[in-house]
Amino acid sequence: MQIEQLKPVIEAALLASTQPMTVHQLGDLFGETDEVSHELIARALEALSGDCHGRGVELKEVASGFRYQVRQEVHPWISRMWTERPSRYSRALLETLALIAYRQPITRPEIEQIRGVVVSSNIIKTMEEREWIRVVGHRDVPGKPALFGTTRAFLDYFNLKSLDQLPPLSEIRDMEDPQLRFEPEPLPARIVRDLPIDPDENHAPDEAGDGTAGPGHPAAADAADAADNHITAGAAEAPATSPESAGTGSASSPLDAIPTTTADEAANPAADVEADTAESDTEEYRA
Repeated sequence: MQIEQLKPVIEAALLASTQPMTVHQLGDLFGETDEVSHELIARALEALSGDCHGRGVELKEVASGFRYQVRQEVHPWISRMWTERPSRYSRALLETLALIAYRQPITRPEIEQIRGVVVSSNIIKTMEEREWIRVVGHRDVPGKPALFGTTRAFLDYFNLKSLDQLPPLSEIRDMEDPQLRFEPEPLPARIVRDLPIDPDENHAPDEAGDGTAGPGHPAAADAADAADNHITAGAAEAPATSPESAGTGSASSPLDAIPTTTADEAANPAADVEADTAESDTEEYRA
């Protein structure tokens, strides 16, 4: 039988089958009198694959064999034929399935150790019902945990011929969605006042017992600044001394003529006025 005679038979068989078919299964369709070898079937399959160029379907080889399927380019339109929505799988299920695919055989405790969380029993049950994973053995450790591995149905579902066609882990990291990356934004600059070493200093209203603020009180700090400004202004307005007075030493320094004001007096000027008034009233009373 020639390839041109063989192609329609193989094409019809693949379309009529609900599962992919291997070369051996296709060879069983022919008798001894047809003289159809496996090599001839493979050449016919290659010719059928070439005939699909530019069409909406393609001949794809997966783990279970050959099958006709819709091309990815026209899938958005073909998917409207089915009213039910495609299944959406959780991130936990996909992570568990990826660990089984890349590190099989692997036990459930090992998956939990890598992910850092407990693997739900529903996830394992869902993958077993879809025949994506199966128990391939048991680990020789206390408890005899089951070893999980992928199946041919898993390869067929993801259009893979073997596990060697899985993308390397380096490519998976490059395919990571940049929107899922979390980059904290820098906080705006904020001016923070220096706090005293002793936190009780800010709460001491009168350390000296005379009604004045303590050294850590904000009013005392403002009064000290006012006193420094007053001294600086007085030094600027004081007249310069003559050389004679400077030589004899009898004249006082310009700073001596500046009235000294303490931080307490600057903070409480009203207290000084009241003290002077009280002294004058006492002298008048004695007179």
